[in-house]
Amino acid sequence: MLQNVAVVLLDGVNPFELGVVCEVFGTDRSDEGLPVYDFAVASAEGPLLRMASGFSLQVEHGLERLEAADLIAVPAGNGYASRDFPPELLDALRRAVGRGARVLSVCSGVFVLAAAGLLDGRRCATHWKHAKDLARQYPGVAVEPDVLYVDEDPVITSAGTAAGIDACLHLVRKEQGSEVANKIARRMVVPPHRDGGQAQYIERPLPHSEAGTVGELLAWMERHLDEEVTVEQLAARAHMSPRTFARRFQQETGTTPYRWVLRQRVLLAQRLLEATDETMDAIAGRTGFGNAATLRHHFVRAVGTTPNAYRRTFRGPEAA
Repeated sequence: MLQNVAVVLLDGVNPFELGVVCEVFGTDRSDEGLPVYDFAVASAEGPLLRMASGFSLQVEHGLERLEAADLIAVPAGNGYASRDFPPELLDALRRAVGRGARVLSVCSGVFVLAAAGLLDGRRCATHWKHAKDLARQYPGVAVEPDVLYVDEDPVITSAGTAAGIDACLHLVRKEQGSEVANKIARRMVVPPHRDGGQAQYIERPLPHSEAGTVGELLAWMERHLDEEVTVEQLAARAHMSPRTFARRFQQETGTTPYRWVLRQRVLLAQRLLEATDETMDAIAGRTGFGNAATLRHHFVRAVGTTPNAYRRTFRGPEAA
């Protein structure tokens, strides 16, 4: 049973990510019949910690508090992707998992778990901005940059900021049922479960060609996303044979013409859903998908959520 929860802090911890764990597990909601956790904040670097936002926090407990915890949470912090962590903390985390406790990271807190070796051979999540650094530093870890959280029991990792809420509520739901998780979410005024993943929040600029051979063609393709164009037609525009064009396109963009066009169509659909009140059929026409059903199919595959849900996320429920 999930009863004893500790959140462990380092210098530079982010207050929001710390607050997420405190709000889910450290708030007494016994007046509504909800479980009360034996909750504590512990420090890995002395009783006085600097927060990332410019203030300090006095912490009563040290690493000894982790020894009794069923769950140890590690929130994000400033510079966690490029700093060393106290060996005593890494040892404490390894001991905790060895005796059957769970560990949970929020955003860049995942680097602490990775440094402890707890992610080797496991899938994990982190903020999309940290995904490449994490994969490069720890090649034995399977980083999933598009998801909100990953449960590889006993290790749970979550993406940036509010995704920590999703991971914490998931764990409550798993251990104590949907009714408890839903009641906590209602008190927090957050959805008990969010559709989709990080893909809907990632800013993806249009790719450009370093060599410039297909640069002008990419700009033309972007202006004609609503048209069906074959590789042969594109090759003719570029004054190349189809085979040479396909090879050059792959070299300069890292993808095929079909996949490039598909990604740009989805990006355009995202911008139209965010900024206009156009119907799904109208957006499908402007983006080259033809109809709302085809738009929905490709949008869900690329973004992880439906066009209607995406519009609600970015413009509010009245816009869907």
